[in-house]
Amino acid sequence: MSIQNQVQLITYPDSLGGDLKQLHKVLKTYFPDVFKGGIHLLPPFPSSGDRGFAPIDYREIDPRFGSWEDVRAIGQSYDLMLDLMVNHVSRQSPYFQDFLKYGSESRYADMFIPLQKLWPDGRPVQEQIDRMFLRRTVPFSTFTIEKTGQEINVWTTFGKTDPSEQIDLDIHAESVKTLFRDTLRHFKAHGVKIVRLDAVGYVIKKLGTSCFFVEPDIYHVLDWFQGIARSLDMEILPEVHAHYTLQYKLSEKGYWIYDFILPYRILDTLVNRNSLALQNYLKERPARQFTMLDCHDGIPVKPDLDDLIDTGEARRLVEHCLARGANLSRILSGAHRSEDGFDVHQIRGSYYAMLDCHDDAYLAARAIQFFTPGIPQVYYVGLLAGKDDEERVKETVEGREINRSNFRLRDIEKAVRKDVVQRLLRLIRFRNEYEAFQGQFQVFDTPQHELRLQWRREEQQCTLSVDLRTYRTLIHYIDQTGNTREYVV
Repeated sequence: MSIQNQVQLITYPDSLGGDLKQLHKVLKTYFPDVFKGGIHLLPPFPSSGDRGFAPIDYREIDPRFGSWEDVRAIGQSYDLMLDLMVNHVSRQSPYFQDFLKYGSESRYADMFIPLQKLWPDGRPVQEQIDRMFLRRTVPFSTFTIEKTGQEINVWTTFGKTDPSEQIDLDIHAESVKTLFRDTLRHFKAHGVKIVRLDAVGYVIKKLGTSCFFVEPDIYHVLDWFQGIARSLDMEILPEVHAHYTLQYKLSEKGYWIYDFILPYRILDTLVNRNSLALQNYLKERPARQFTMLDCHDGIPVKPDLDDLIDTGEARRLVEHCLARGANLSRILSGAHRSEDGFDVHQIRGSYYAMLDCHDDAYLAARAIQFFTPGIPQVYYVGLLAGKDDEERVKETVEGREINRSNFRLRDIEKAVRKDVVQRLLRLIRFRNEYEAFQGQFQVFDTPQHELRLQWRREEQQCTLSVDLRTYRTLIHYIDQTGNTREYVV
């Protein structure tokens, strides 16, 4: 299949209306001609944590959200993307529960990674742990096998609880490969066209390395997934937060990648009213990317922008965001912090809030995103110009919940009437429908207080001009009659 070069929506199954049926109704009622690029539906499966990213069983849809028939119905109207958590599965999954009961005698024992698979005596070497890119203080959790009473340490990259709810899978095990192969076939049978490989960078555990994006091993894994996807006429999108050079390697190998650099670059441009770094970046980046400003996690900083940003300047931008209510996730591994101690992994909060809820600045950000080559994605909170949800953070004690509000139907109806949202919808329609976006892209050299981008295809041409002193954003384009029109974003 080919991915539509039009705008996609990112949403949880319950964030716009409460469940999948209501989501479909909201899309048809309020946004019938908006998301022609498709829908990225964040995990709708039964899950024991991380808002869907600790999947219990891919064969089921969480009954609170609906059924596979509801998913299929959305897929009949939109190109549908779902996540496959290739690094881990839930502690509550039938596979790990069987392992907890029977240990090495479990028929699923080979799916998991007891530390003995890496260290024969099961005792981790601290020097080797120190080299790893950690997401927890230690990358394992301790469990007791019911049948024998034996305590066993099992690899767990993610998870805020102890023991973790997210149990790492052994990507080399045949049973894991069978699970993923069957899941991809199940996705295909229910109308899924694009599969996001969540946390795929962590699947290789190799002593003496960071255990993150281990080359060349990672390419063998991705090629395996790519082969299955192509046989099913599906696309895959690896989700890898890594040094930009590693992302570019993936692009050179023909994979779609995420532009995790763009959200920071655009925010920095608008806050500091200086486009020079963004201009240089837009001239050099690969075109085969998915673009976004906000998402269910945060604005990437490290390791995505390592060697691209000055940490002193980055600290000032971080302070700007914190002053507007944002919070941070940080790098745990000392070896992966900057030399001066800078350790920000992601800035978490509403993009609209980080821009002072300034409508013109926010729409300038979206216009720049939409003019940047790639497949634009709009997160549902950003779609409705949502603000930080501090109450949800207090309630859940989870910093990422700041940008994960749920909108009831009356909330959506109210938000859609806001001027900033109407202007955004008009901009999305222009991006979807103007044919020049299928053509050639150009970045113009301008003074730092300006930005000018252009797309051309045959007789059609559209030029974006942003004045960073005022955030006034204009699009000049040639209409179907050959006349030049001006569109104030």
